Amino acid sequence: MYSLLRPALFRLAPETAHHLTLSSLNAAYSLGMSGLLAQTIPDDPHTVMGLTFPNPVGLAAGLDKNGDCINGLAALGFGFIEIGTITPLPQPGNPKPRLFRLPEASAIINRMGFNNEGVDALLTNVARANYQGILGINIGKNAATPIEKAADDYLICLRKVYAHASYVTVNISSPNTKNLRQLQDEAALNDLLAQLKAEQQKLTDKHGKYVPIALKIAPDMEGEQITQIARLLMQHSIDGVIATNTTLSREGVENLPHGNETGGLSGAPVRDKSTAVIRQLAAQLQGTLPIIGVGGILNGADASEKIEAGAALVQIYSGLIYRGPALIAECAASLKNHINPYKEST
Repeated sequence: MYSLLRPALFRLAPETAHHLTLSSLNAAYSLGMSGLLAQTIPDDPHTVMGLTFPNPVGLAAGLDKNGDCINGLAALGFGFIEIGTITPLPQPGNPKPRLFRLPEASAIINRMGFNNEGVDALLTNVARANYQGILGINIGKNAATPIEKAADDYLICLRKVYAHASYVTVNISSPNTKNLRQLQDEAALNDLLAQLKAEQQKLTDKHGKYVPIALKIAPDMEGEQITQIARLLMQHSIDGVIATNTTLSREGVENLPHGNETGGLSGAPVRDKSTAVIRQLAAQLQGTLPIIGVGGILNGADASEKIEAGAALVQIYSGLIYRGPALIAECAASLKNHINPYKEST
């Protein structure tokens, strides 16, 4: 079905096609027609961060920023859904155009800038959804918040989403919010993780449940910085790490139409950079906390490569744009017989 729809979608502006797709998925779910798009996904439970995922293939944050399409996306067979990035206050994001396809490279460049309706609107959508599966909520800071006050925004979001999330992802790696990646520097990250971990403990006591926190990092790091991040993740007992976000590199797309647009590059060109970060993280972490692998997964072999590098779960986004829902089933089938490198005690 998607192979028939894709040419028409690709004739539309990328952001228009994005919103039309989400609306169509919601409509298909409401009409009981999601089965026309989705394939049956076999059970393949994985216990990670204390949560049991029905299969290891998830949706990465960014596709459904406001939680508008949770039901429709879940019906495609994902083992988990991550929505956001959300900020305390609504914000329009960067000026349009800000989303570009590079079909020759199976890639996307975006400079969306955390456009979203704010955390309260997202929680309204979560309350309306029928989804009972694992829901990650990805949190960030408002563009107008000074970087030295960033922790305040993350704490606001953490407090608000805590009772409604299966896990919370802290996004410090988008290249489209000014200075955000400075939070990956050692001193800034140490301070942020300390505050988040202290707040997590307070919220655990308040709500009577423990909600894991994962950190989402960039692919554009040298070995020493990866070592520092791994050390801080272990030092602060962070529950997981998502590797990786989009890249600032333009290697392999420089001469393509839109190849030099500013923003984060995703899809096939980030695959190797993402996998390299996963491999280095796994060597440093030695199984103390799980890695969720994301970046450039366009087929089942790409998903397997992430697991073989040390990821416990995978997420897809750009590959879904190019391949459609069949990619979910293909990745799930490819991972079915893999030995998960992360074994969590239960």
